Amino acid sequence: MRFKHTNRPGFWLGFIDFFTAGLFFLFYMPFGGLQDELEEVLGHQVMPYWKAYLLGIPTAFIYTLVWMAGIAEELKSKAVEMGIEGPHTSWRHMFWWNLLGCFCCGPMIATWRFFRTLNRIEDRLNREVLS
Repeated sequence: MRFKHTNRPGFWLGFIDFFTAGLFFLFYMPFGGLQDELEEVLGHQVMPYWKAYLLGIPTAFIYTLVWMAGIAEELKSKAVEMGIEGPHTSWRHMFWWNLLGCFCCGPMIATWRFFRTLNRIEDRLNREVLS
């Protein structure tokens, strides 16, 4: 598979998502192709974001945050396995920047590093397909 979106602006996506309380990613994950790309990169099906979002409502979105942090950790493992230089996203980075940094730019920083790692993985996979 050739990945088309290898330069996503993670900080701005995080900014939009933060100020829409996660509603932005309800549309961006399936219609922006992110769900399919994550599944392709990780090599397995990923729970749809809308399910994680709904399960997050009664838990003050802690469930959604843990779900996203889990995907971040899988991306980190994939990047390390591929020999991609860091810093990478991780469970701790995603979780703590979102939780403790929610009163400043924490969610934007976490989302930026998440997409930075994903973009680098997809770029490397694209180069491998071409060679």
